[in-house]
Formats: sequence, structure tokens, C-alpha cells
Amino acid sequence: MGRILAIDYGKKRTGLAVTDSLRIIATALETVESRNLLAYLKGYTQKETVDEFVIGMPRTLRNEDSETAPLVRKFIIELKAAFPEKPVHEVDERFTSSIAQQTMISGGMKKKDRQVKGNVDKISAVIILQSFMESRN
Repeated sequence: MGRILAIDYGKKRTGLAVTDSLRIIATALETVESRNLLAYLKGYTQKETVDEFVIGMPRTLRNEDSETAPLVRKFIIELKAAFPEKPVHEVDERFTSSIAQQTMISGGMKKKDRQVKGNVDKISAVIILQSFMESRN
């Protein structure tokens, strides 16, 4: 069984998380510059078996597309073109950044480390992935 890879897509940076091969544990993978994301994913999928992608869809409190949603939708089209055999699932990503911040505080991460935006992106991707995995159970 292949892994599930989660994507927290952003204008500049994208956080990635991945399951283990048994799809039990979600782990932060990497933060990648968004312009290099497809190349990174192509390289990663050559080394590791990935069966599906999960991408966070940014929504407002009114359940409408946020200002970055069109960028995410554009990337989804590119992702599906690059990996036509792999399903791409969308997950509502409202509150993932604030949950990620709370998780870092609760985990005792130092303020200096919490201010590294890449850390928030990776943890947000883990939250997106965990949410997806829980919705399947």
C-alpha cells in the first residue's frame, strides 16, 4: 500500500505531510517553495510510493473560497495533469494554521521556532492529512 501525501499550498511556500506505508501515522515531510512543488513531488514519488494526494482548500468562515482558493484550484489542475493516475482529494483547511500554532505551543516549541513559517506549513499539512484519514474511518 502506498502513502498518502498532504499538501498545504501557499503563495510562496507549501507544507507537506505524508503517511507511513501502512497509513497509520501522519508525519511532517518538508516545506517547499510553491514554484518548485511539482518538481519536488515528481522526485519524491520516484523514491516513495504515493497512491493519493490530499490538498487543503482554503475557505472563509462563511464556507466560501478564500482569496488563495483560485491558486489552489490552479495547482490541483497541474497536479492532476502531472499525476493522472492518482486521486486528488480536497479537505477544508479552515483553522489549520491556528491549530498548528496551538499544537506548537502545547508541544513546548520555543517561540523562535514557532515563528519559522515553514514549521506552521508542515504542521498544517499534518493536520490536513489527519483530518482526511479520520474522515475515512
